[in-house]
Amino acid sequence: MSNPSITLNNPDHKAIAIWLLVCCAVIFGMIILGGVTRLTGSGLSMVEWAPIMGILPPLNQTEWQEAFLLYQQFPEYQIKNFGMSLDEFKSIFWFEYGHRLLGRSIGMIFLLPFLYFLFRGKIEKSLTPKLITMFVLGGLQGLMGWYMVKSGLVNDPHVSQYRLTAHLGLAVVIYTYMFWIALKLLYPKINMSENIRNNLGRLSMIITGIIIITILSGGFVAGTRAGFAFNTFPLMDGRLIPAGLFEHSPVWRNFFENIVTVQFNHRVVATLLFLIIPVFWIKAAKSELHPLAKTGSHLLLAALALQITLGISTLLLVVPVALAAAHQAGAIILLTAALFVSQQLHR
Repeated sequence: MSNPSITLNNPDHKAIAIWLLVCCAVIFGMIILGGVTRLTGSGLSMVEWAPIMGILPPLNQTEWQEAFLLYQQFPEYQIKNFGMSLDEFKSIFWFEYGHRLLGRSIGMIFLLPFLYFLFRGKIEKSLTPKLITMFVLGGLQGLMGWYMVKSGLVNDPHVSQYRLTAHLGLAVVIYTYMFWIALKLLYPKINMSENIRNNLGRLSMIITGIIIITILSGGFVAGTRAGFAFNTFPLMDGRLIPAGLFEHSPVWRNFFENIVTVQFNHRVVATLLFLIIPVFWIKAAKSELHPLAKTGSHLLLAALALQITLGISTLLLVVPVALAAAHQAGAIILLTAALFVSQQLHR
């Protein structure tokens, strides 16, 4: 992933890196707020996209009544929330509104500094396409969000787990890409043993890939509400390998639609991380690494311990909102630690 065309000791790189890290922090908040919006059943409260006019919320009682009447025309109200009061509607509306507003804000937080750096000539030619790619991906994420919401504005007031996971996955891709570029700008290249790069470096990238797969599997857990079933650990329904793993046909549907298989798969990949990250940490402790790489390995192990604790607690307590949101945050923290140590091992 190294790019020798970028001069990493350019004094402007630190400012650009800090700007990208701020954007990463806001995306992190966006992911967590998106999880809370889903957990509180708020995601379908705004039934129109209105990317420009939707910036302002209802400002008076008449506008609130209009928004509520519009919501009442859709299946979520008619099937799930029939009889809901206006005040109850407001409580779910504000989560979705905040999520959308933060999404629009990210666009401005990215675009305005980008234009400033661009017109001041502070962005190298090799970096410009990468930044434009980030902006385009952000726009696509907005479209993906509405595409997801539309899947729940039909007969079944429940968003598609495929679209939800795609929406989450694209957010993770944007975060990962932006964070990696920021780290490359922030930390100059150093001399490193080829053996370390080939062994620990590869293992760190494998771990990062497994973490992303785990996050995506968590998207299917959320989309199918599989977390509300089999609330025991380590057994599922009293068995290590539960019955009904492949009862759907064709077989591939089980991995995405069968709540038994969906939750089991999430447990399996999480367990794989539980086994492989300590091995990586032991190998790193025995190697001559740059102090930042050592620190990164410690942070990775600590993030794993936190995330495993949050995941099991969320399951056993049947997905309380605050704990489930913390579990989602823990996943991004774990990914961040893996990206950091991977970048240090690829400098």
